[in-house]
Amino acid sequence: MNKAMVIGNLGNDPEIRYTQKGTAVATFSVATTERWKDAEEVQQEHTDWHRIVAWKGLAEICGDHLKKGSKVYIEGKMQTRKWEENGVTRYTTELIAKNMEMLGGKNADKETDSSSAVPCNNGDNPPSPDMEVPF
Repeated sequence: MNKAMVIGNLGNDPEIRYTQKGTAVATFSVATTERWKDAEEVQQEHTDWHRIVAWKGLAEICGDHLKKGSKVYIEGKMQTRKWEENGVTRYTTELIAKNMEMLGGKNADKETDSSSAVPCNNGDNPPSPDMEVPF
């Protein structure tokens, strides 16, 4: 099973592009931070950045409703792509979004637990990994 779930904050505004066939693709990054106390009871933290790719209608919803700093729940699958650049093989691992939920509500800048659920289910499968990706 390939299923990934991330709750975090956008590190940048979503970038919307379109394939040659007109399919919308949104890319953005989400930061997740893990906090713990070490053996000396000193607070530690580690932040991971996750590259998110959304397709079709979900891509357009992300572009319309998300911005840098937005708190979101993203669910989807992990996928690694590779390509050649100047004779060097490059790799990237992405979370291909199937569902997105905006968290934090309208008053996200204030301390709140409310969530603003936007029905953002990308029921259609994204294009195959072989498809030309505009980035």
